[in-house]
Amino acid sequence: MKQTIALIDDDRNILTSISIALEKEGYKVQTYLDGESALIGLTRTPPDLAVIDIKMPKMDGEELLKKLRKKTSLPVIFLTSKDDEVDELLGLKLGADDFIKKSGGFSIKVLIERIRVQLRKKNINNLDENKNIISHGKLKLDPSQLECEWAGKRLPDKLTTTEFLIVQELAKRPGIIKERSQLMDIAYREDTDIEDRTIDSHVKRIRKKFKKIDESFSAIETRYGSGYRWNIS
Repeated sequence: MKQTIALIDDDRNILTSISIALEKEGYKVQTYLDGESALIGLTRTPPDLAVIDIKMPKMDGEELLKKLRKKTSLPVIFLTSKDDEVDELLGLKLGADDFIKKSGGFSIKVLIERIRVQLRKKNINNLDENKNIISHGKLKLDPSQLECEWAGKRLPDKLTTTEFLIVQELAKRPGIIKERSQLMDIAYREDTDIEDRTIDSHVKRIRKKFKKIDESFSAIETRYGSGYRWNIS
């Protein structure tokens, strides 16, 4: 069965060129010219992954992603025309799974490979060997549904696939320190361009989501100079 990719960008030329390339690779494509129409379309017909431009009319990519994250852990790749790492960090804080800059020789081939990586991560969570419920204290994880509960309540903002993989890896072995490089290998299996601060941004976002239902949340402990661990105390 063909996987569906949603493209949201107000540049028709970019939509056309990426659509043609994706269709050649065997994907179905949904296209939207603004965030407002995209929110309606993605809610009615959920794709397997969305590629979202940050700057758009009616509703920009940032606002669209905020609204999507309240409903779904759909993998999202952000596109931006700005060449500034601040935009990348902002995108990750909002819950994007990956980030591509359109400036400086934008490569559709690179985008397609990033899409494949995110779809593989999503599919891995559907394998039978990963369907066991993980439960530690107040935490309950269901990898088959990408669902996370804390103290019997679902997180109001769902974890992204990348965030879920990080929590799952830490929670599988509570008390064991996981280096940033190990978490990068888990969350970005085949992507060698990820830096330490990317994992740090994801962890900050994860903590924020847990603190929405428990302000005292402290289960993810930072081990300075080492990495992170799931606190069993």
